[in-house]
Amino acid sequence: MRLRYAVIGLGSFGRAVAVKLAEEGAEVLAIDKNEERIEDIKDLVASAVVADATEEKALRSLELEQMDGVVVAIGKTFEDLILATVHLLNMKVKRLIARAFNQTQRMILEKLGVHEIVSPEEDAGKALAEKLLHPTFKAYIPLPGGYEIVEIEAPTGIVDRYVKDINFIGKYNITPITVKRKGDKGEYVVVGCLSPNFKFREGDLLIIMGHKDDIQRFLEIME
Repeated sequence: MRLRYAVIGLGSFGRAVAVKLAEEGAEVLAIDKNEERIEDIKDLVASAVVADATEEKALRSLELEQMDGVVVAIGKTFEDLILATVHLLNMKVKRLIARAFNQTQRMILEKLGVHEIVSPEEDAGKALAEKLLHPTFKAYIPLPGGYEIVEIEAPTGIVDRYVKDINFIGKYNITPITVKRKGDKGEYVVVGCLSPNFKFREGDLLIIMGHKDDIQRFLEIME
C-alpha cells in the first residue's frame, strides 16, 4: 500500500523531505504559502498547494487526518509552527512530525504532545563533531544512552579474518550490521547480512552498532 504524507513548509529541509519521500514511492502533498516554492516542487510530488498552515480552516480543507503522517517544517517563525502544530493535533492526524531548532522549541513541542520531533541542524552538528573527534568515522548516527551506529574503514586487525573468528558481541560488546564493499565499477555495494563465514577485505567499510566506549576500545585494539 502506497504511503501518503503531507509536508508543510518547503524551505531547504522541507523540500528535501518531500522530494525524497516522493522518490521512494510515497504519495506526497506539499504545502506552503509561498507560491514560488509550490511552483518549484509541483512536478516532483503527487500534489502541491498554496495554503497558510496557521489557518485551521485551510488545513481541514486538505483532509490531512487521512494521511499516514504530516511533517511540519515551517522555519520562518516558531509561532507559525506552533499554530500549525496545534491545529493538526486538534485534527488528530495519525502521525505528526515537527522540526525544532533548539532545546526550548523541542521542550514546547513535547509539552504540546507532538508525536516525533527532529532537530536536523543539531544532529548534523553533533555528527560533524564526532567525525572530527574520530577521523576514522565515515558516517555516524547517535542513539540514546551513549550508543551509536558508525561506519568505519575495516581496521587492519580484522582484514583477512572471518566474522566467526572475531567474536564481536562476546568479546567487544558491539554488533556488526553490514559491510560496504567496492564493486567492479568502483562503487560501494552493501553485501547484506554478515554470515559467520564472511571474510573481511582491505578497503571494506564496516557498519557497527554499540556503546561509544566499546566501539572506541574495539578500534584501539584492532587498529
